[in-house]
Amino acid sequence: MHPSPAQPSFKSFQSFATVTQVFFPSPVCVTMGDTVNVVYKNANEPIEVRVKDVLSRMTLKEKLGQMTQIERAVATPEPFENPNATSADWADMIDELQKGALESRLGIPIFYGSDAVHGNNNVYGTTIFPHNVGLRATRDPDLVERIGAATALETRASGVHYAFAPCVAVCRDPRWGRCYESYSEDTQLVRKMTSLVTGLQGKPPVNHQNGYPYVAGRNNVIACAKHYVGDGGTDKGKSEGNTIIPYDELENIHMLPYLDCIAKGGVVITDWEGLDSLYEPYGSNYRSAISSAINAGIDMVMVPFRYQLFLEDLKYLVESGEVSMARIDDAVERILRVKFAAGLFEHPMADRSLLNIVGNDLGYQCGGWTSTKEGASGRITVGTTILDAVKEAIGDNAEVVYEVNPTIKTLSEHGFSYAIVVVGEAPYVESRGDNSELIIPFKGDQLLKLVAKQIPTLAILISGRPLVLDPSVLETLDALIAAWLPGTEGNGITDVIFGDHEFHGRLPVSWFKSVDQLPMDSCKSSYDPLFPLGYGLKSKV
Repeated sequence: MHPSPAQPSFKSFQSFATVTQVFFPSPVCVTMGDTVNVVYKNANEPIEVRVKDVLSRMTLKEKLGQMTQIERAVATPEPFENPNATSADWADMIDELQKGALESRLGIPIFYGSDAVHGNNNVYGTTIFPHNVGLRATRDPDLVERIGAATALETRASGVHYAFAPCVAVCRDPRWGRCYESYSEDTQLVRKMTSLVTGLQGKPPVNHQNGYPYVAGRNNVIACAKHYVGDGGTDKGKSEGNTIIPYDELENIHMLPYLDCIAKGGVVITDWEGLDSLYEPYGSNYRSAISSAINAGIDMVMVPFRYQLFLEDLKYLVESGEVSMARIDDAVERILRVKFAAGLFEHPMADRSLLNIVGNDLGYQCGGWTSTKEGASGRITVGTTILDAVKEAIGDNAEVVYEVNPTIKTLSEHGFSYAIVVVGEAPYVESRGDNSELIIPFKGDQLLKLVAKQIPTLAILISGRPLVLDPSVLETLDALIAAWLPGTEGNGITDVIFGDHEFHGRLPVSWFKSVDQLPMDSCKSSYDPLFPLGYGLKSKV
């Protein structure tokens, strides 16, 4: 089904956005007077009492402002484009925006959201963990929870209150450009990895009310399950495409991880410019899109630029009765509840004490969503490349010769004992990663055959998904490691190569023989992969 003026499509309601988002504070900018007896400012009052009190004081415009999330550049003319900006720089920027919100009539704080999807990956020098596809290979939800806690700490140190993570999509087709953001093609494996939410937000006490938002403290952040039910099952893996499956498959394959997260309580938010995607042409019938979205239960909208039009149209819809005030109050109550639960009314500014805890192609190792949205090549952050890790592990015991594209002459003249060949994908995000062929880029298969025919060869594949492995390539290799997108620590790879640690990972996805087999389903009798879901070898028997 394609969107049309008569038929809005909700396929694009996803809870994802790029890094610089901020709630649009109320346009009313006068300082509130005596606050001694203001109930919602009293931290000793129950959250529900505080929510009702502040809601009763809000004008319609102030309520609509809470439902509006904008791009940072809309709120300030000052650019923030330094890729080497530190956590302190980010905290300074966000605190400045927060001051504006606190000076408004009611002083309701903003919360600032960031795509901290594998560590606080937008900030230079922070820890970049492996992308989700690699984490799922560990089958260790406790590890993922600890990664969530570490990510929360470094994210909160930069002043960010809200992480657009985890991605709980069930990727059924590796042609999708966001497959590396998914933990697995297996629903139950994905469900186990929602433990990241507990790591990010903190573990609720035993007596905590089910379905009520919870953020443990100033070392934690608000989590966000994304993107939208069925996003990992689109036809031919097309980003934001159509997922055409029976309802029971939608429910049993794609919906369950979301239900696990929804059960924790919170708000419902759209994708970046999600409303603009509802009709064709893009951005048309905006008022109708707003009406459909808000009445369907959307609490918050990532506008992110046309906020004035959004506020005007939503105000009109409320005053005309097309969107009820009860629906607006319902949305704003949820937003305020999360802000109170996160402690933002008591601690709206960055905790500077946390800054002390923040810590040869590093960019390719990390993949997309690293430093910038698209990622990049080179030393874009702090860490150890695979080459540096190999040199460190070998030390003075052998000579390491590195060449980007080795020639026959190089291979024959040096008398090499072994070769380690690293091939794989360049960073990509979203639809720019959609790929119908899935061959190893940069003629990687040719490079592998060239080297492996001359020298005993270990191949390391850096990728966000399975790629085509031709039998003629495999038969020449002595060993193959699927490293996925391992992040900043190349030592993690050399630890297992040189025997300091054993291999424990198992495939989180099926490795196909040919793209003609896609999408694969391990439950079907026709299932015939190159390597099955769960496959993995150890180096020691």
